[in-house]
Amino acid sequence: MFDSMLGAIELGLLYSLMALGVYITFRILDFPDLTVDGSFTTGGGVAAVMLTNGYSPWLAVIVAFLAGAAAGACTGLLHTKGKINGLLSGILMMIALYSINMRIMGKPNISLLRIDTVLTPFSSVWVKLIVLAVVIFLIKLLLDLFFRTDLGMSLRATGDNARMIRSFGANTDNTKILGIALSNGLVALSGSLIAQQSGADISMGIGMIVIGLASVIIGEAIFGARAVFWATLAAIVGSIIYRVVVALALRVEWLDTSDLKIITAVIVIIALTLPSVRRTIKQKSAAKKRASQLTAMSQQAGGTRS
Repeated sequence: MFDSMLGAIELGLLYSLMALGVYITFRILDFPDLTVDGSFTTGGGVAAVMLTNGYSPWLAVIVAFLAGAAAGACTGLLHTKGKINGLLSGILMMIALYSINMRIMGKPNISLLRIDTVLTPFSSVWVKLIVLAVVIFLIKLLLDLFFRTDLGMSLRATGDNARMIRSFGANTDNTKILGIALSNGLVALSGSLIAQQSGADISMGIGMIVIGLASVIIGEAIFGARAVFWATLAAIVGSIIYRVVVALALRVEWLDTSDLKIITAVIVIIALTLPSVRRTIKQKSAAKKRASQLTAMSQQAGGTRS
């Protein structure tokens, strides 16, 4: 039980970069980017091919990030320059990436057994978790710092009100392309780390967009969607909680790994409905409080007249 929870936390940390990427497109840019399912596999495939050809694991991670960013930039170009609907742009790129990923990998799956990866030097589980947590938190801080720069502020403003930003002379097309590229770069980075942990597979990216959304929504249900610092932290924590919940659910006797998709769907439904349920409860309690106050005031007024 304890070992499975440690494994779930490790997976949550590895997938948290993907959750950060989804946060950028869905929350900051308000862009429904389905490229994620393809770019995650791109990152894993690129890293696996480079490792099997003797390249440095760290170089493989960097190239995987750049490959994902290139895929995201293509989606951004389709949307901004090609004037294609955002959702359709992501779907088209996701479909194209399946064939591209197959070309990159050369076969449906690549095993990385007995090949050194970025995770190989850490024999202790605790050391691995600490190093992963530190690295991911540093990436999160760099992302936070970027969103405080002029370019980052214009990217955030593009998602809030693109028309207003254009009126100030800013090029929203460029900021959208940059944001989608950065998002998919982080997604591919996550895919490259997952591949280095368990190998690359052509179908490893299927459903990643739902998992990323689940992580973001779970985190926001806990931390709220306030400042960028807390929002990015929420995405990371949400990713870890999601993996822990899945690990606990799979320990139920009548559930197995084939039920993972329905477990994910249930988690997302709960995370989506929880804020509205909480809001309704608060409104009802506030209404009851006002009603009791009005009753007390009317009773006092009646006593005063008598």
